[in-house]
Amino acid sequence: MAQSLNAQTHAWLKVFAVSARHLSFTRAAEELHVTTGAVSQQIKQLEERLGFRLFRRLPRQLALTEEGERLAGVVSQAYDAVGLEIDRLRGGVMSGVLRLRCLPSFLAKWLMPRLPRLQARFPDIELHLSAEDSNLSLLDGGFDLAIDLNDGHYPGLQTSPLIDERIFAVCSPQLLRRRPPLTHPDALGYYPLLHDVTAWRGSHDYAEWEHYLAAIGGEHVNVRRGYTFNRNQLTVEAAISGMGVAIARRTLIGDELESGRLIAPFAGSVATGKRYGLVYQQGALDDRRVRAIHDWLVEEAERGRSTEQPFSDAAERQ
Repeated sequence: MAQSLNAQTHAWLKVFAVSARHLSFTRAAEELHVTTGAVSQQIKQLEERLGFRLFRRLPRQLALTEEGERLAGVVSQAYDAVGLEIDRLRGGVMSGVLRLRCLPSFLAKWLMPRLPRLQARFPDIELHLSAEDSNLSLLDGGFDLAIDLNDGHYPGLQTSPLIDERIFAVCSPQLLRRRPPLTHPDALGYYPLLHDVTAWRGSHDYAEWEHYLAAIGGEHVNVRRGYTFNRNQLTVEAAISGMGVAIARRTLIGDELESGRLIAPFAGSVATGKRYGLVYQQGALDDRRVRAIHDWLVEEAERGRSTEQPFSDAAERQ
């Protein structure tokens, strides 16, 4: 089979790898600097060459077939290995310490599960991780890269966007059995509300609930009540235990939703105007190690967006 992979097939496989990562011919075309039609045609030619389909063309999105998923995994690993070897050949093995500061919740829920992949990609870079809240000044330095949550404005520092924050209500399935059904946001008046006081620093404790209900239509709910916590994960754990309804962030809640420990009673999510982003000093990316980890984190965030399951069939509210 290896002999049959000529130069043209290798080129098609590159297009397939990018398309599989984005699950979008349009976004793949943007990355490859070609037209969407060219991407679609090359995927079709590759499918004809292989003798099986790689994608299922759905009305509004693409999905990998079983064969496509298997091939995508192999191709992705192959390109990662090629990229690592190119890095080694270009400038020797990248090694040494890199200091990465990160929000505790983001570190625990998003970055930690991905660290084995980072370690495999850059085995000679020694990460020194520190978990710090957003309220500590980033201008004090002490890091090579930081992951923070803000509106993207950091005077005196450079930034790269990672993930736009979106929020929605969550609760334990058991909680719904003891109270009126949550068929409309106004029904939240019958439920205790759980507040993360760190979510909207500089504002009152219930600002996040105010923002969320203003977007989904719960103007009659009194948000000035309930229980408050000074960590997002504490709020989530309280919701799991059945204490009330909490506000969750899409980036940090996937495991709890997938396991069924939490459910989202209302369709859609609400944008907060904030984003998780990389923050660093001017000129920091001139260091090859910093640039490599920066680019890997950006790529992981993009990979997460392209593979994220739809939250609901309903249109997400802005």
